[in-house]
Amino acid sequence: MRWTQAFIPTLRDAPADAEAISHKLLVRGGFIRQLAAGSYSILPLGVRVRAKVAGIIREEMNRIGGQEFLLPALHPAEIWKTSGRWTLMGDNLFRLQDRKQADHALGMTHEEVFASLATELFSYRELPQIWYQIQTKFRDEPRPKSGLLRVREFTMKDSYTLDIDRPGLDSGFDKHRAAYFAIFRRCGLDPVDVEASSGAMGGSESVEFMVRSEAGEDWIITCDNCGYRANVERASSAVAPNEDGEGANLRRFPTPGLRTIKTLADAHPEIASPDRQIKTLVYVLDGEPLLVLLRGDHELQEQKLMDVTGAVEIRPAQPEEIRELLGADPGSLGAVSVKGPTVIADLALEGRKNLVTGANEDDWHYSGVDLGRDVSVGVWAELRAVAAGEPCSVCGSPLERWKGIEVGHIFKLGTKYSEAFGATVQDESGQSHPIIMGSYGIGVERAMAAVVESSYDDGGIIWPVSVAPYEVVITALRTDDGPTMDTAHGLYQELIEAGIEVLLDDRDERPGVKFADSELIGIPYRVTVGPRGVTDGVMELTARRGMVKSEVPLTDLVTTVRGVVESERFGTEVT
Repeated sequence: MRWTQAFIPTLRDAPADAEAISHKLLVRGGFIRQLAAGSYSILPLGVRVRAKVAGIIREEMNRIGGQEFLLPALHPAEIWKTSGRWTLMGDNLFRLQDRKQADHALGMTHEEVFASLATELFSYRELPQIWYQIQTKFRDEPRPKSGLLRVREFTMKDSYTLDIDRPGLDSGFDKHRAAYFAIFRRCGLDPVDVEASSGAMGGSESVEFMVRSEAGEDWIITCDNCGYRANVERASSAVAPNEDGEGANLRRFPTPGLRTIKTLADAHPEIASPDRQIKTLVYVLDGEPLLVLLRGDHELQEQKLMDVTGAVEIRPAQPEEIRELLGADPGSLGAVSVKGPTVIADLALEGRKNLVTGANEDDWHYSGVDLGRDVSVGVWAELRAVAAGEPCSVCGSPLERWKGIEVGHIFKLGTKYSEAFGATVQDESGQSHPIIMGSYGIGVERAMAAVVESSYDDGGIIWPVSVAPYEVVITALRTDDGPTMDTAHGLYQELIEAGIEVLLDDRDERPGVKFADSELIGIPYRVTVGPRGVTDGVMELTARRGMVKSEVPLTDLVTTVRGVVESERFGTEVT
C-alpha cells in the first residue's frame, strides 16, 4: 500500500477525554474513531491489526480441535428467559422489540444459543466437542471509557466445550488455558492466569488472564513466593489472630459527633482501634435489606457479597432507608440485638469479642461486643477486599496488589445451561446425562488495546510483527528525486514479492513528519531511502523497538528485512 492512497488520518493531539495510553495512541494513529460513547469505527489500519489478532485466535482454536460457527447477534427473549439471565443480566443486556412487539436482546454472550444447538447431540460418542465463533457482542455499559477497553459494542471469540463428564470438562479447560497462553504470547502479551469470580456466568471455576497495566480496571493479588494469584473479587489472605482478652459486659457509651472509624479510634484509642471496631453496612439485595459486618479497618468487596448471596441486583441502602430500618444514621449503626434483616459477617470477625460498634442511636456506641453473644449472624463468609502487604493465605509472605487488563476469561459452567435447554446425551448404558459445558472468551479489540498498553514509547505505538498493520514502512525522503523514488519503488515490489507487508510512504512531506508518523503508527521496521543512501548503495534500517538503526547494503536489504521479519512473525518474543 502507498501512503498517498491510504486512509491514515494521524493526529497531533489526543482527544481531550482520553486517559488510557491505548485510547490516545489508537486515535492519534488513525486506527479508530469514536462514533458515540462506547462505540468505535475501526479504520483500515485498525482492521488490519484486528484481523491479525483474530487470525491468531482462529489458528490456536483450530489447533485444539475447535470448529467455527457464526451465530446471530439478535436473540429472542425466550432463550434468555429459559436460562434465567433475562433478569439476571439486568441493565447490561440490550433489549428491544420488533414490529410485532416481540422481545429480543442483542447478544452479550452466546451460552444460550450454543446450548440450544447442543440439543442436536444424542450420544456420548459425539463428545467431546469444541465450538467457537468470532462475533460482535453488545453490552449496555453504564460508563464506557478508555477507548477499546470498555465499550458497548465489541468483537469476542467465545468458545464452548461439551463433554459427558467432569474429567472431559477439565481436559477442555486445560486445552483452552494452554491455547490462551499461546494466543497472547503470539500477540506480544505476557499475561498471568488468576482465580476469578464466575459472576453471572455461573459455574464452579473461572480463571482470568490479566496483563499488568495502570489502565486496567481490575485489581490483582499475587504472591511472588508461592505463586498464588487471584482477582481481588476472589482473593483471600491470612488474618492474624487478635488478642481480645477476657469477655466483657456490653456497655453503651456516648460518642457525640464521632461518625467515622478514624474519629472514633482517635477519641477512644484504648478500646476502639480500627481493628477492634465493627463496621456495619446496609445493602439492598434484590429489593431486600441486609446488614454486612466487617472489621473496621477492612473494606467490602461487593462481588464476594454477590457470589455468597446469589443476588442479581445489589446497591448500598439510601440514608432514608437506613434510618427507617435501624433508627440511626450511618456512623452510629450496629447489629447488636437487631431482629429482622439478615446479618452477614466477614470471617475475620468470627469468634471476636470486646469490640465496639454503633448502638443504632445517633452519637451512641456499644463496647464489650461479643459477636457470638450479642449479634445474630445469619451467614459467615469471606467478604473483605484483600489489601497489599497482607500475608498470603498459602505461605504467609506479603501479597502484592496491582492493576491489570482482563484479556481473557475461561469458565467451567457445568450443566447450568444444558439442563435449562434439555441438552442431554446417552452414555454407554443408555442413561441420559446433561452435557457438561465450559465457556471461554477473548475480546479481540481489547487485546489490541492491551498490546498498545504494553508496548509504546514517547513516539507512539510499538507493534509486534505478529499483529502490526504493516511489517515494514519504506520512507522515501525526496519524492522529487528520480533515483530515490526508483529505488523506493523497486524495494517496495521486491519486499512484497518476498512476502513482506509493506507500506510505502511516498507523500510529499518533510522527513521529520514522515518519521514521526511511522513511529506513531508503530510499524516494526523502517527502511529510509534518500539520495545519499542511493548513491552509496546503503540503506538505513530502523527497528521501531528501541529505535535501533543499522546500515544495510542495498543488495542485501530484502534478504535482511525478510530474515528479521520472519524471525518475529509468530510472536516468539514476549515484550
